[in-house]
Parts: sequence; structure tokens; C-alpha cells
Amino acid sequence: MREEPTLRIPFGVLALLMALLAYGIVVATFIPPLIASWHTFVQTLVYLVLGLIWLLPLRRFLIWMETGNWG
Repeated sequence: MREEPTLRIPFGVLALLMALLAYGIVVATFIPPLIASWHTFVQTLVYLVLGLIWLLPLRRFLIWMETGNWG
């Protein structure tokens, strides 16, 4: 348990926001031209998967922000 304040949390929040912004820009820039001709239902599935995929590394990142360890 953390006794003293640490800069990991504010830096972690800023890094998370920047990473999500970069991920969103990449998805919004490069994915639409690739899937524009696909059926609407398939496009929806692609965006659903891409909208959830960023959650995969989030648990370990939040653990690092709180404890300083990646595991």
C-alpha cells in the first residue's frame, strides 16, 4: 500500500490520455478507407472490437500506476 504521494499516477493518467488519443486518431484515420465498402454490420463489429481492444493492457497499466510493479 502506498504511504506517500507519487508522480506515477498523474504521469500515468496523462500517458493513458495521450495513448488513447493517438489510438483514436490512428483508428479514425486508417480504418474507414479499409472497411468503407464492407457491410454496415461488419463495420460495426470492427469498430466494436477496436473500441474494446485498448482495454487489454489497461489492467497492468493501472497496477503499475498504483504499485510501481507491472504484475
